[in-house]
Amino acid sequence: MLFSDIFQKLWNAGIIQRGIWETVYMCTLSTLFAYVFGLPLGVVLHVTAPDGLQPMKGLNSVLGLIVNFFRSIPCIILMVAMIPVAKLIVGTSVGNGAVIVTLIISAAPYVARMVEASLKEVSPGVVEAAQAMGCTNMQIILRVLLPEAKPSLISGCVISSVTILGYTALAATLGGTGLGQIAIVYGHQRSKADVVWFCVLLMVLIVQVIQVAGSAIVRRTDKRVR
Repeated sequence: MLFSDIFQKLWNAGIIQRGIWETVYMCTLSTLFAYVFGLPLGVVLHVTAPDGLQPMKGLNSVLGLIVNFFRSIPCIILMVAMIPVAKLIVGTSVGNGAVIVTLIISAAPYVARMVEASLKEVSPGVVEAAQAMGCTNMQIILRVLLPEAKPSLISGCVISSVTILGYTALAATLGGTGLGQIAIVYGHQRSKADVVWFCVLLMVLIVQVIQVAGSAIVRRTDKRVR
């Protein structure tokens, strides 16, 4: 038989299907809120850099130190350390709600650096032209930097989403659900390799969907390929 009895029971009970939904849900929500916090932080890091629109060495150094501090901590350790914060925010330290909070905290600094790198790719000449036209810094950010960096930002979002998808599997060790939990509890702990590898295959398929959709959006938004 290709699949074990436990796999058949999980499939018939809808546990695997629910695991797919929970994984996609955690990844989507965590990515969304990671960008809610990480996008503005990345913009501020770029704008306050020595060669930015509004150089502010002190603020840039402090924010850079904070981002680097959180990025230097391995994801699983950071998620464990942030459990008290999750409990303070959602009222519990277990379940998908708490896991999503820890995922956001873990991913937001990573997103900030991705956004900063994307904005650095914008040609200085475009910014200088906007300044010559009398645009304010906020207008340059909203009408020049972000639109010009859109393809790179979307590519970064795809990379971030895939990274956060991997984090959701780690989150299973902290009480999260999804495919990670199924692979660990029903696969690894019960020595059912078919369950583990099927969960891996499903994760790969989700990554492929994210990558293909992201690449299609990038092609539609990149003026260089028109």
